[in-house]
Amino acid sequence: MADSLYLELVDFEHDIHTGIYSEETGRPQPLRFSVRVKLKEQQFYRPDTPLEQSKNYMDLKFACSEGLGDAHYKLIEAVADHVCETLFLQDARVEEVQVKIVKLALSEANEQIGITLTRERR
Repeated sequence: MADSLYLELVDFEHDIHTGIYSEETGRPQPLRFSVRVKLKEQQFYRPDTPLEQSKNYMDLKFACSEGLGDAHYKLIEAVADHVCETLFLQDARVEEVQVKIVKLALSEANEQIGITLTRERR
């Protein structure tokens, strides 16, 4: 079995313009993001390995916030798709991206309502 390296951002909350119903449009909604990125793995990581040999974790956070801009996304699936494409464009070493999005405004009893999109580099 080959080694794998995953970078993760878990439970990051950010307000995004999304939705199709009148009570959703016109104002941003709070979304909770969890992102998992599979990188092409190099042989070994030594104590002096430079950052360029991995990926900056803050890129994951950027893709779920500033990287989405001020656009209105009708579906959270489109939000997840944009996050995936942003991460693929940032770094050729990204092999796979998994984005989980929970719509916090829909929760009535602490349940998690949302989607998970997993995309491999094409």
